[in-house]
Amino acid sequence: MSHIAKIELEVTDIESLSKACQRMGLTLVQGKTSYKWYYGDNKCDHAIIIPGADYEIGLVLKDGKYELETDFYDQGIRVAIGQNGGLLKQRYAVERTKAEAIRKGYRVIEKQTENNAIRLHVRM
Repeated sequence: MSHIAKIELEVTDIESLSKACQRMGLTLVQGKTSYKWYYGDNKCDHAIIIPGADYEIGLVLKDGKYELETDFYDQGIRVAIGQNGGLLKQRYAVERTKAEAIRKGYRVIEKQTENNAIRLHVRM
């Protein structure tokens, strides 16, 4: 059944989300005020476009943080960002952590493990 679902992720750093999207082959379009889902378009502040998917992810600003909304009825979204957005959540967390560490003057080395997990080494 088609319906709008919220992805359990509060986005406070749009630049880190943009980098996460780029690394995943997705496109964050800042200022796009609607996103596609089963019943047409819904309002948002920014949107994520997923190659090969008919629907999009909307970023809606609430209380100074962005909430992500989408329609998982489109299997292309689930494939691209993982079940309940798990892959996107992971990539955003990595990019946000890297940005904060670099801002504080640390060096960051990112490594992909054999089981596709991501390991960050943060050094002074």
